[in-house]
Amino acid sequence: MIEVSIIICTYNRDKYLYTALQHVAENDFSTDFYEIILVNNNSTDTTETECERFQRDYPRCRFRYFVEYNQGLSYARNRGMEEAQGDFFVFLDDDSLVKSDYLTNLQAHLNKYSDLLAFGGKIEPLFETGEAPKWLSKWTYSWVSAIDLGAKTCLFKGNKYPIGANMGVSRKIVKAVGQFNTQLGRSKNNLMGGEEKDLFNRIKKLQGNIYYFPDIEVQHVIPESRTTKEYIKRMGHGIGMSEKSRTMAISKSTYLKRLFFEGVKWVGSWVFFLKYLLQFQPEKGGILLLFRWQVSKGLIEK
Repeated sequence: MIEVSIIICTYNRDKYLYTALQHVAENDFSTDFYEIILVNNNSTDTTETECERFQRDYPRCRFRYFVEYNQGLSYARNRGMEEAQGDFFVFLDDDSLVKSDYLTNLQAHLNKYSDLLAFGGKIEPLFETGEAPKWLSKWTYSWVSAIDLGAKTCLFKGNKYPIGANMGVSRKIVKAVGQFNTQLGRSKNNLMGGEEKDLFNRIKKLQGNIYYFPDIEVQHVIPESRTTKEYIKRMGHGIGMSEKSRTMAISKSTYLKRLFFEGVKWVGSWVFFLKYLLQFQPEKGGILLLFRWQVSKGLIEK
């Protein structure tokens, strides 16, 4: 039987952590199929206490707790994989709430698709304010770590990739392509990203199949602080910096191609800005230009 290791990395998110763990443990499923690996990345809040409470409340759950002292999400994820015992590594955010049939559906897919090397699932944003921000559109949906590719199983193609709040990779493919790049990814309040895209690009280069499973679903808690213009500016700048780091590590020509692609994205951003302006939805268009400017700054700054 294929076994999975559910890896949850956390940094000062004790407000959400217990509930996230609880949703996994309360799936109606055998604990022989999975284990939970919790990696505390130097939290200074009550993360350890919350993990102890979870262990008391769910003693039958296979739960293991580790502290990773190297700061950064990529370090924490790599530590989780090193400690994990499963055939598949499943990554959930510390504020991802799995649906009650998550593990049942996951096992069915792992048994059905013998060529499965990596996957991503549906992520539905759960806004703490109770309503979506006015700037949210199909073009900004991923900014709140949300994804919905439809109701049918399909492959991630082109520039589409799973999102870290709900994704998985096989132990076999990690051995082939390596772990997450520790020069990329978030660290404390630094919003650099790119480590997921980098890993999945390496998998795609080996012609590996990355599946999208709509019924492997989570709700992702989005606090109000993640919907502000200031957060979007910081996120955009971080993405630009990570893209520069990622492409320069490959070659200078790859970086120059990324700059050209950025110009293309600017054209698209202006087109959609004008479209939303004519539809009397200026918030949706304006945020695209704000984000694009910050990405470009991150790409060209020294």
